[in-house]
Amino acid sequence: MTELAKEAGITVRTLRFYRERKLLPPPRREGRIAWYGEHHLARLRTISALLERGHTLNGIAELAEAFDHGRDVGELLGFHAQSEETPVRLTPEELADHFAGEVTPENFTAALDLGYLGTDGGEIVHISHRLLEVSSALVREGIPLAAVLEAGRRVREHADALAEIFTDLVAAHASPGDAQRLRPLAKSVVEAELSLALDRRLRKQQ
Repeated sequence: MTELAKEAGITVRTLRFYRERKLLPPPRREGRIAWYGEHHLARLRTISALLERGHTLNGIAELAEAFDHGRDVGELLGFHAQSEETPVRLTPEELADHFAGEVTPENFTAALDLGYLGTDGGEIVHISHRLLEVSSALVREGIPLAAVLEAGRRVREHADALAEIFTDLVAAHASPGDAQRLRPLAKSVVEAELSLALDRRLRKQQ
């Protein structure tokens, strides 16, 4: 424990306090010996970084609980799933930097539930680089992250319905194996229709 505290740049008393507050996962035990690993050191450094960014210990404890109970990356992405999206690996402090002041336990849990985030050891995995960049850009424009996540949930529902229309169309009139090959056509239709829909909505607001 003394070596771990020294490497993390904190006192043994602070380390014990973090353990009591359940900010740190329990060590691996062999008899009466407790073993701490790199993931413990990474968690301690994350706690320090989040404290420097203005997070409270209560907030960090709730984030840690959500993090520890999040779906792992295998469950999030699927071992055999084909996707054009590129996952992004982030430390908790890097995620905090993307959404300054908005990474609350509630928002973190909502992103986990939505399937935007998964966990892999001491890292967070965002399912899509494009969605991460768009979400952070909207937050920088002043839109609360909670509202962005709720919009994402609604978009997900419509996207699932659109995907069902496309796959049903292919299943009814083409070979099921053609779905992946014809995928760009479905994306083009959706993009064009969304562009036209935005034109109509923006004209109404003028």
